[in-house]
Amino acid sequence: MPFHLSKLKIPYIAQLQSEIWNTELVFDSGGCYHIRARSGQGKSSLIHTLYGIQKNYEGKLFFKGKNAGVYTQDEWCDVRARQLSIVFQDLRLFEDMTALQNLLVKNELTAFTSADTVLLWADRLGIAHALQRKIHTLSYGERQRVAIIRALLQPFECLLLDEPFSHLDQENIRVASELIFEEVSKKKATLIVCDLESDTHFPYHVTLNL
Repeated sequence: MPFHLSKLKIPYIAQLQSEIWNTELVFDSGGCYHIRARSGQGKSSLIHTLYGIQKNYEGKLFFKGKNAGVYTQDEWCDVRARQLSIVFQDLRLFEDMTALQNLLVKNELTAFTSADTVLLWADRLGIAHALQRKIHTLSYGERQRVAIIRALLQPFECLLLDEPFSHLDQENIRVASELIFEEVSKKKATLIVCDLESDTHFPYHVTLNL
């Protein structure tokens, strides 16, 4: 089990009728989870907590059986390099670097994926033409696809997606979600998707209302 949430809650977020906050909840290895929430209900706060960058919470968070509250910074860095990957809602790309540089920088950290695969995925997601352009010149939808590829370039046991398709049309969502699920399935990883609405982009095992 990648995550076990025990009475987890964030002090500044209302807990009304939540199926996640202040409950006992386990995300199983290899599971596919959809977390649905209105704006302001704490989607990004939850994702950031699972990723170890939001520390302002009550209750306990366990990752692979260990209390995440006692992880050192070095331990979190190792977890994020080898076990957890993420697509942030705000993407967090390097604006003054090209799309390709953003991808290669990530890939060089773990040398997990070949350069040929990076180019293949860029072509598949329709952004090969934009690889030599700086991120700040790309549309938000193009940036989202760069962020999706970046998240897939490293090893992971759990992939966290925070509104990953908000600026993509249906065809681009279809192509991106197919690639994501292929890689998640190969790794037998857990997939946790936070979004505003119901969707059918992945074969979810469980849908939870935040």
